[in-house]
Amino acid sequence: MHVRTLTQDLSVAGQISAADIAELAARGFRSVICNRPDGEGPDQPTHEEIGRAAQVAGLGMRYLPVESGKVDDATAQQFGELMRELPKPVFAYCRTGTRSATLWALSQAGERPLPDILERARRAEYDLSAVVRRIANGGRTPLTHTDAQHQIVIVGGGAAGIATAASLLARDPKLDIAIVDPADVHYYQPGWTLVGAGVFQPAQTARTLASLIPRGVHWIKAAVAAFEPQANSLLLDGCRVVRYEQLIVCPGLKLNWAGIDGLSDTLGRNGVTSNYRYDLAPYTWELVQGLRKGRALFTQPPMPIKCAGAPQKAMYLSCDHWRRMGVLSQIQTDFYNAGGVLFGVADYVPALMEYVKAYGINLNFGQTLVAVDGPARRATFARALPDGGRETFEREFDMLHVVPPQTAPDFIRVSPLADAAGWVDVDPATLRHRQYINVHALGDCTNTSNAKTAAAARKQAPVVAHNVLAALAGRTEAAQYDGYGSCPLTVERGKIVLAEFTYGGKLAPSFPSWLLDGRRPTRAAWWLKERILPPLYWQGMLKGREWMAQPELVG
Repeated sequence: MHVRTLTQDLSVAGQISAADIAELAARGFRSVICNRPDGEGPDQPTHEEIGRAAQVAGLGMRYLPVESGKVDDATAQQFGELMRELPKPVFAYCRTGTRSATLWALSQAGERPLPDILERARRAEYDLSAVVRRIANGGRTPLTHTDAQHQIVIVGGGAAGIATAASLLARDPKLDIAIVDPADVHYYQPGWTLVGAGVFQPAQTARTLASLIPRGVHWIKAAVAAFEPQANSLLLDGCRVVRYEQLIVCPGLKLNWAGIDGLSDTLGRNGVTSNYRYDLAPYTWELVQGLRKGRALFTQPPMPIKCAGAPQKAMYLSCDHWRRMGVLSQIQTDFYNAGGVLFGVADYVPALMEYVKAYGINLNFGQTLVAVDGPARRATFARALPDGGRETFEREFDMLHVVPPQTAPDFIRVSPLADAAGWVDVDPATLRHRQYINVHALGDCTNTSNAKTAAAARKQAPVVAHNVLAALAGRTEAAQYDGYGSCPLTVERGKIVLAEFTYGGKLAPSFPSWLLDGRRPTRAAWWLKERILPPLYWQGMLKGREWMAQPELVG
């Protein structure tokens, strides 16, 4: 935790954990302000978690969330009011501290000389030169100003973004490419299922983003605030403007933890966990090991979600452990799925149903988790009635594995790039935007109907790379994405049902059935998941090596 002092009354920093609160109290801070909206990052604790720790430590806590790059005058005024109201000194945080510092700077306009504001920010290692433009321009940044310009700009440094950058450079090393991403850490999220089963350690799934960005690619360590596709521009956190010739959008999606009432208050305690967050997957394994009898609930929200098989992967691996420990008969396991089927591709359901029966799992379809009372160990579900109404009911639990509802990131949903549902609107084959011809998108943020998995991004990256280069060169030939997605369904420790399919649920096996029949649980598929796919991800996909991923060309 790198605390940076702006005044004797205010210090700011990047994201903190609940464990940091004790240190802040020891340093003499009396109040905390959270300026980061919940759900921005996969390793981000909610403000309620921080608030509970603050209460225990005797600190005041306020939540004033600001979307990255959208610090408006009204919110700055609220920040100033909080600073007058709260016991001092105050500690404020967001993802990096930039939003908190910007709020402070704008709240001080007219009260402190502008040079003093900028100098204090500079000493705290924040460049707030853009605040000058905000004050002079009535809170707006003129797009006539350009802070950076690149041939190709990629929004997102996750699996899709880095793979696409590497794929582009493999085709033309001279390209001028920039990746825009504020994160410090890159996660191999497919590994979190195995962390939650005690197979992987969390550190195996994380590397610094700096170590993965391809050599020669510029890294703009900032968050996108808005898109101006008609001006071929991005507005970044801190009100900076970046222009492009070609734009590639792949920031992933947003985990909406706040979409389930009470969930944020109890995540990581009271038996409530989720493999969809880096810091919670180890808690899943802790709960599984500790449960000897009682009721375990596993939930799946409405689609779309990333890796639709992940909710039941956690369930199967938990049941397998309980069976091995001889306590499965003492544990009632329930699966509550907002959808109407166990898995979207029917060919794989028979094998999964064998495990459902063997583990004694109760399946409940069309039932959505809407609220959690952690201390009382009660979960509330909603289901539709035949007359069109809705009813809710409660279930007690000893362990609850939750998958949150998921949406496109906020800055995508409100942008000109989004469709009516908030996802980036692209052609499902070429992955080019339907309205802006120099914009492509891939990964979890698009409105394509494929499964949102790393395997899909691995196939999409070469398609986008080819089509972007074709657009730069004025060529008409296009690469086509067929909707391929893969979901290694971990039905027990040592066996996997390897689901592979394209658009429309058409089976697309990568191996002959005599070697690996994906419709049946096999040890070969487990070996692939545990031993082969991680190095294929780190050393293949993210390095631009397109083994078994060459795109089909048409035109």
